[in-house]
Amino acid sequence: MTQDAATIDPSSESELSPFAFLRPELDRVEARIRAQAESFDPAVEPYVSFILNTSGKRIRPALTFLSGGATGGVTSDHHKLAVILELIHVATLVHDDIIDDAEIRRQAPTANAKWGNALSVLLGDCLFSHALMLSTEFDDAEIGRRVAMSANEVCSGEIIQTQRRFDLQLSKEDYFGIIEKKTAALFAAAMELGARLNGKSPEVCGVLKDFGLAIGTAYQIYDDCIDLIGEEQEFGKTLRTDLNKGKLTLPILNLLGSASEKQREKLHRLLIQKEPLNVSALANIADYVGSIEAAVDNGRELVTKSRESLTILEESDHREALSGICDFLETLLEGCRQ
Repeated sequence: MTQDAATIDPSSESELSPFAFLRPELDRVEARIRAQAESFDPAVEPYVSFILNTSGKRIRPALTFLSGGATGGVTSDHHKLAVILELIHVATLVHDDIIDDAEIRRQAPTANAKWGNALSVLLGDCLFSHALMLSTEFDDAEIGRRVAMSANEVCSGEIIQTQRRFDLQLSKEDYFGIIEKKTAALFAAAMELGARLNGKSPEVCGVLKDFGLAIGTAYQIYDDCIDLIGEEQEFGKTLRTDLNKGKLTLPILNLLGSASEKQREKLHRLLIQKEPLNVSALANIADYVGSIEAAVDNGRELVTKSRESLTILEESDHREALSGICDFLETLLEGCRQ
């Protein structure tokens, strides 16, 4: 897989990116995101500034603008919503890196690698609280409530995933429930609330929310595959954390499902004993390649569902870009095949 196809990244300069025409909007929101550090106590500002300058690919702001643009136009409230959703996302990254003992993100040291876990936990908390404070400023109070609900979903998903580590009874249904909360909830909020800010009907808002849920879930499946097959130098973050930390992602659940009883017992034993597992070890246990392939197929089904839902929107550059995201994500998923 090449670096250009490594991830959905609105910050990419490639003219082929489905986000390319959003560059002016993304540049403005990037400046507003980084300026949030000035809202904190001077003793805290340098820490926040470092995090906001090194975290995130700004996918959620891009989806906010695409939803707004496809349903009437992008306003100052869309910029505010984009900042809020990104702050919540960045806060979750700070906490994720602590949980995973990750040392690198976006080719830079993580907060916990620089300053330790105690300060990093509080830093994530500061970002969460600041985002929720900003969400109270909309004229439509329901926007703030939906933002808070989404933040709650993300945190609940992370708690459940942590609670279910090394849980060999985890089902695929459980897995999808977890990633819909921890990853897809903010994608869904960006799409739904981007339309709500333009006064669109509950039907349109609901369809776009479902689009966000499906795309977010497919993106997490892709990310889970990359954690197994990717190279840290290429993706700029610590990999191989999921399995070693007991996170049973879709490829591993597929592997468990396709293994013989003896193979499952061996994999169970390795997981419970927390022995280091790599691709070679997994390939010797059961149908590792088939497990990745099946996960890719699941992701592509979600992308197809997402693309079909866009018919509710009128034709526009923004709708075309949303369709382009579907195409791009399909390409990323296909790149995971062994």
